[in-house]
Amino acid sequence: MKCKPHPLVIYVCHMVAIATIVICVSCQSSSKTSSPAEQNANQSSQLQLGADQLEAYLPLLKDKKVGLMGNQTTVLSANLEHLADVLQREKVDLRFAFAPEHGFRGEIERGEQVSNDRDEKSGLPLYTLYGGNEKQDSIVQSIDVMIFDIQDVGARFYTYMASLHHLMELCAKHNKHLIVLDRPNPCGDQIDGPVRHDDKFKADISFHKVAIMHGLTMGEMAQMINGEKWLEEGRQCNLTVIPLKNYHHALVYKLPVIPSPSLPNHLSVRLYGSLCLFEGTSISEGRGTDWPFQVIGYPDPVFGSFQFTPGEKSGMAKHVAGKGELHYGLDLRGLDPDKQTFTLKYVLDFYNKMPDKSKFFSRAEFFDKLAGTDVLRKQIIAGLSESEIKASWQEDLDQYKQMRHKYLLYPDAE
Repeated sequence: MKCKPHPLVIYVCHMVAIATIVICVSCQSSSKTSSPAEQNANQSSQLQLGADQLEAYLPLLKDKKVGLMGNQTTVLSANLEHLADVLQREKVDLRFAFAPEHGFRGEIERGEQVSNDRDEKSGLPLYTLYGGNEKQDSIVQSIDVMIFDIQDVGARFYTYMASLHHLMELCAKHNKHLIVLDRPNPCGDQIDGPVRHDDKFKADISFHKVAIMHGLTMGEMAQMINGEKWLEEGRQCNLTVIPLKNYHHALVYKLPVIPSPSLPNHLSVRLYGSLCLFEGTSISEGRGTDWPFQVIGYPDPVFGSFQFTPGEKSGMAKHVAGKGELHYGLDLRGLDPDKQTFTLKYVLDFYNKMPDKSKFFSRAEFFDKLAGTDVLRKQIIAGLSESEIKASWQEDLDQYKQMRHKYLLYPDAE
């Protein structure tokens, strides 16, 4: 480990051939006499995001041409002001922004095209990394430093991890400095689910060889991508992570800004890891209702007494499965969000209740990509219990945890 002078307390971790620089201020622990709930509330109030720490990263932007990848979650804690607006006020030479799946301010519907455009408020040119943007190399070559600041939700199939990876590829390829402003993982207390191994199941929804509930922040994930040499040709990115202050992985963080239109509240974020697997089935997980990822159903009364009818909602996908049909199923809105952890019980329950099981896995290939394997689908069909299925991936999960531990910036939940 090498140290380099800085106004803050800095440690430079040389875990890889090209240094991953981590600027860190020591965390303050909560009182040992407080209850766990009080400790969480206390730490949440003291939490400082990477974006909040202007003193840590503004010096790195001085006299540099800067690009930003962000969305509606790219805000500071104090007043939820967008980072682009803050950087412009601070006279940073901000040249453009990359907008991910839902757009720069969160206005794009899921699965709809993200076009090259201009942000109305800041005037910044907006570009996308989706769809093989042919100009992306020249765009990145035009700046000195890229900033990545997007809120993740802790599940492998949430595509912003893939966005981070693609940006790291470009920065490594063109020798550009990447600064990741870290944010909490709202499901960072969970490491669970099958680990993807086979590239046959690689997609933006299963981009990395991690568990479904990966238990990493974006900063930690960036370090893992670098450290495991997952970039093309084994390249490594010149990476600086501005870590969180007063964060630990057991802290259940409630997002101040919704990460996407179909995750409108804390409960939906906490249930997302368990319910997103339904996207590969004929079962609705509430898209097209006011309660996405909080209700489950199918057009058959055998699934439960709760009723809902998916429709078309602003900001959500226009192509909703089962649109206009009366669904029967479960209402999960009364659950305590903080107590929700990854489970297969909902998928197993609905599969077992399905009168014609051949209709359940209506998108089998997509289900396998969500799971990162076809083994889980075959285990469900074979009638295995949740405990039997979880036992089958425990060895892989243990190996993943050992790898993960090398890249942690914060105290673990386990």
